[in-house]
Amino acid sequence: MLLRHAKSDWADAGTPDAERPLSRDGRHACTLVAEHFTDVGLAPDLILCSSALRTRQTVQRIAPALPPNVPVLTEDRLYLAEPEELLSRLRDVDDGVPSVLLVGHNPGIHTLAVALLPPADRVKIPTFPTAALAVLDLGTRRWAELGPACTRFASFVTPKHLRHAS
Repeated sequence: MLLRHAKSDWADAGTPDAERPLSRDGRHACTLVAEHFTDVGLAPDLILCSSALRTRQTVQRIAPALPPNVPVLTEDRLYLAEPEELLSRLRDVDDGVPSVLLVGHNPGIHTLAVALLPPADRVKIPTFPTAALAVLDLGTRRWAELGPACTRFASFVTPKHLRHAS
C-alpha cells in the first residue's frame, strides 16, 4: 500500500518543509482514507513513514482504522525519497511481514507506484494527489524481489473519489 501524505498547511511561509502540519482539508481527507481502510478491510502489518510532520500526522489520523499495535517505523530516509530509495527500503522488509503501508511524498511515491505495475496498468494511476492510496499486490514474490512491473494493480483511490463515493 502506497499512501501520499494528506494536504499540508502552507499558511506560515517560515515553517521548514519537514515541519509543515496538515491543513484542515488534509485532516478531512485522512478521515475519508481511514473510512476506506475500514470499508475495504485494509490492514497493514507494518507502516513505513517519512519523518516529515505531515506524513506522521497522516498516519496518526488514519490510525483508528488500522490494526491495533501495528508497528510504525518513522524514517528520515523516506523524507522526499526518490523512487529508488523507496524501492530499496521495501526490498529490506522481512518476508514474514505480509503487507506494508508506505507513507511518503511525491514525486517519489507516484513514480514508484507506476514503475511497479505492468505497462498496461500504469494508466490506472495518472496522478497521485495528496492522500491518494494505491494498493498493489506482490503475489507470491518476496520483498527482496520487488521491482519494475512485478506487482498486480488492486486499487487506487483519491479523497475526491472517496467524497463522491459516499
